[in-house]
Amino acid sequence: MEKRKIRKEYYLETRSDVLLRNTEVFERWVRLGLNYMFLGMEALDEEGLDLFRKRVSRDDNMRALERARKLGITVAINLIVDPEWNTKQFENIRQFALSVPEIVHLTVKTPYPGTEIWHTEARDLTTLDYRLFDIQHAVLPTKLPLPDFYRELVRTQSVISRKHLGFAAARATMGIMAKHLVHGQTNFTRMLWRFNKVYNADRQYADHEREIRYTLPLPEHHDVSRTELFIHHRASSR
Repeated sequence: MEKRKIRKEYYLETRSDVLLRNTEVFERWVRLGLNYMFLGMEALDEEGLDLFRKRVSRDDNMRALERARKLGITVAINLIVDPEWNTKQFENIRQFALSVPEIVHLTVKTPYPGTEIWHTEARDLTTLDYRLFDIQHAVLPTKLPLPDFYRELVRTQSVISRKHLGFAAARATMGIMAKHLVHGQTNFTRMLWRFNKVYNADRQYADHEREIRYTLPLPEHHDVSRTELFIHHRASSR
């Protein structure tokens, strides 16, 4: 790509520790067209980072974010919403999201087959409805009553949305909108003001009452060490 002077714009997903260990690689990628990064910080406090086995500290996350800024990369920060959160923790996320220029994206903690928490927390699942395993529904017990949990989640997402997708953001993205509209592409423009049609706390709660059409099979419950989860054992020849 360098020799042929091929110019492309692209993005990647990464972790804070990967960025900190390989800054020179990211610097080269920026020269090749990297301009957008999805940074999995996952938590803002040490307790949350330990819970999600991130193996980084809060300071590491902040250093990685600052390093990405210096490289000129647009960053979207991902944070994991723990069903154990109370209203204060949601408020902390809202304050953080408003204090940084980056986009903050929220995903709800969800055990998936093959992940560590699938083996350690699947027995606590409140549902096996496949449709709810979309990282926007709570499938583990919530500390708040479930309707309140969804109200806090949507309220937090709304604060983030207004920060980036209001009229001020529209003015800043007029060029992008015009480029898409010239080619007959209207999705980007329409989505700027469709938040309430996408995120709705009452509808998310009602989703739990729908008839289940497909369920995820529970794993066999046995003690699994953390090291086993990262090793692919050779299949038996029998």
